Amino acid sequence: MNVAKSQEIRKWERRERRSFHVGNKIFGTKERPRLSVYRSNRHFHCQIIDDAEGKTLAAASTLMKSLKGQVKNGGDVKAATLVGEKLAEAAKAKGITKVVFDRNFYRFHGRVRAFAEAAAKGGLQFLVNAEKGPKVPKAPKEKPKPAEKVKAQKPPKAPGEGGKPPAPKQEGK
Repeated sequence: MNVAKSQEIRKWERRERRSFHVGNKIFGTKERPRLSVYRSNRHFHCQIIDDAEGKTLAAASTLMKSLKGQVKNGGDVKAATLVGEKLAEAAKAKGITKVVFDRNFYRFHGRVRAFAEAAAKGGLQFLVNAEKGPKVPKAPKEKPKPAEKVKAQKPPKAPGEGGKPPAPKQEGK
């Protein structure tokens, strides 16, 4: 099999695995609806969904008339940030403040992260993963000083010391 083809297959397998991992834990309710994200090369879409009733409560996209003049390329970080701000405004108008973030099978970086940060800045509160708890920044590790690296060397032990009896000497026959 072609190497490029096998890498492409593995990429889609990882994406599918991520989709199942994320999708199985997320469900939108009336109190805390699901915020779903979709990104393509040209556009960025998002919507707030109540899964209990199966209804979309609010939506925003780079295809909206109000954003078309502001966005040159709908598939970049700037566009995702604008969509996040617009969705936060629409959610506030409907009285929605708490959401569960559904990133689908996308990794949380780049456009998805920029969108989430803009939506959070606009007033949406995201659910923190209860299993992992809130992320606490790690303290920087201190590098050991050169003097600390050198350990005090112990003198070598005599054959009779150290808890083990000396091995008996064998004479050759």
